[in-house]
Amino acid sequence: MSNRRETRDESRFDIDKRRVGVYAALLAMVAFYLAPLESGLMTAFKTQDAFFGSTPFAPPPPSGVTVAPWFEAWSRLQQGVFNSILLAVPATILSAIFGSLAAYGLTNVNWRGQVAVIVLFVAGIFVPYQSVLVPLTQFWTMVDLPGLLAAVPVLADRAQLIELILTHTAYGIPICTILFRSYYATIDAEMLEAARLDGATVGRIYWKIILPLSVPIFAVTLIYQFTQIWNDLLFALVILSDPSNQVVTLSLNQLKGSMVQQYNLQMAGAFVAALPTLVVYVLFGEQFAEGVAGES
Repeated sequence: MSNRRETRDESRFDIDKRRVGVYAALLAMVAFYLAPLESGLMTAFKTQDAFFGSTPFAPPPPSGVTVAPWFEAWSRLQQGVFNSILLAVPATILSAIFGSLAAYGLTNVNWRGQVAVIVLFVAGIFVPYQSVLVPLTQFWTMVDLPGLLAAVPVLADRAQLIELILTHTAYGIPICTILFRSYYATIDAEMLEAARLDGATVGRIYWKIILPLSVPIFAVTLIYQFTQIWNDLLFALVILSDPSNQVVTLSLNQLKGSMVQQYNLQMAGAFVAALPTLVVYVLFGEQFAEGVAGES
């Protein structure tokens, strides 16, 4: 009896040691990955003198705390944030909707030539941004969207932003299609066949069965696309020349001083620019986890 108790105590002690080791490893990983964020946050609340007088990750002394960089960053980025919302929301929704429809047609509807179309979508994912910059610029020059929208001044003023929305929508459709297709392949085919035998059309099956089951993968796609579009700098740098259409990544780039580096201002601006993507992750985090896990 005494030997059994000693054995259990030793086993419990071993488990506790393993648990302590796991927690220590997890804490070390958390510290490693959060160190840049902590350093950026501390820098954003420091005065210039406090920043140069301390290490980046150290908290500022009481005399070196300031919130002025946050107010200045917001005043200089707010127009860019507004334009980025005008860009990212419609481009994200459109690419997700078209990706869902394309994936449904390529997965749950039988027709000839599907493999060739799927290959084209997969190839579209691997086309780098840099390789399409010149053709893209020439294309929008030939289209002359500001001239086409001249009859509607409100839209004409935002013509470059509309060009960027259409560009990101087109560029995002291939990856959205592949994401939706991998999810739709897991949907029970017998359920769809039963709906067809009951006389449901292709459109009705999508609207009544496929779309309600697509909430988790829509969350994954929307978060992915929103983050990609929000953080894009290259397309915006090429297409947007009108300062009134400038998005937040371009505004953030202009916080870099030409003579004096204001690191606290740049860090505060980076957090302001990143805040909307964090909000999206918080709002759709549960659906995102379900979608990544493939739960339908």
